Amino acid sequence: MEIAVVGAGIGGLTLAIALQRAGVTVDLYERAEELREVGAAVALSANGTRELSRLGVGEALDAVSTQPTELIYRDGRTAERIAAHPGGADYRARFGAPYWGIHRVDLQQTLAAAVDPARLHLGRAATAVRNEPAGVAVVTFDDGSTVTADVVVGADGVHSVVRDAVAGTGQGPVYSGTSAFRGLVRRADLPSLPDPLAIQFWTGPHAHLLHYAMGGTARNDDTINFFAVLCGPDAWQGGTRDAAPGELLDGFAGWHPAVREMLAAVPQSPRWPLLSQPPLTRWTRGRVVLLGDACHAMLPHHGQGANQSIEDAVVLAELLGGTDPDTALATYPRRRRARTRAVARSAWETGTLLHLPDPRPGHDHELDELKARDARFENYLDANAWVHEYTATAAATTTGEVA
Repeated sequence: MEIAVVGAGIGGLTLAIALQRAGVTVDLYERAEELREVGAAVALSANGTRELSRLGVGEALDAVSTQPTELIYRDGRTAERIAAHPGGADYRARFGAPYWGIHRVDLQQTLAAAVDPARLHLGRAATAVRNEPAGVAVVTFDDGSTVTADVVVGADGVHSVVRDAVAGTGQGPVYSGTSAFRGLVRRADLPSLPDPLAIQFWTGPHAHLLHYAMGGTARNDDTINFFAVLCGPDAWQGGTRDAAPGELLDGFAGWHPAVREMLAAVPQSPRWPLLSQPPLTRWTRGRVVLLGDACHAMLPHHGQGANQSIEDAVVLAELLGGTDPDTALATYPRRRRARTRAVARSAWETGTLLHLPDPRPGHDHELDELKARDARFENYLDANAWVHEYTATAAATTTGEVA
């Protein structure tokens, strides 16, 4: 059996490593001429890191990662700790694997180093995919060349080309009504920041800030990644856009000095639309299958986009390595659909909680909503243990779809 994977991001690379270990022939086709940083950082929780460790890349990734000391929720204007949960060794002991903050380029290059270089094809931009009656699928590239494989996997991200061959045109992600700015800041430039080695959410009306440390001992790095989210604009077309000067800081007017210090420490980035994929009715068609953001792009408020791609990859690899392609592709969405929908739904709900407005005088229900939000933050790790304790490869031995 020969597998062609379109896209050499986190999901595609993880799939290739897992298939190699299962003895399955796999080729990756990536449109970029080189594997380089796209986005600043990635947060990997235990459900992802346990699988990467099982695939033999855990030690290398641990050396270039930082394990957050805590997960902290703060009031964005007063810096009051609303809730806190243990990280580091305590998190690892509870869930059996670490939580990592890592540069995206370090993650991608470490995974790529574990793939047979003869099977990683860069500068190959797929333009179309089709099934053939002979029980194979064909990928067409922008130079007119084609590749035929027993299975074609679309791991080509939120703007997937392969998705059109599976779900039809017009089935892509939609704008959430929120957008974000990103940045990398040295800890030395943040003298006002409390608990700099924690992963922290600062919450306030119509906005929130997420940040965490990354780098690790091998990098000798002191970088903090931030992700600042604002409500609006109401509509969005296309990709990132340049924001007006000061737009980011204006969105966080009146927030705590540590927040504004962080946002002002680096030049303002472009503004990113936050997209979410409505549930697809199909993940496979013939011998073509989708993985990761190509079929379930989700909001980043649980930090689960990369982790769910990793889960998809190891489940699909296990199935393709253990049974015939048609059975594997029929079984795969039954294993993954309900979980990814549940995680995506929870991430959307969390984004709403992070942006609750101040209660208006005389509107007691709004005050009650804030109190309920704080209670949910205090119970976050227990309530979401189902996300972190999950073992995808063990789940792949079960039958049926869990609602």
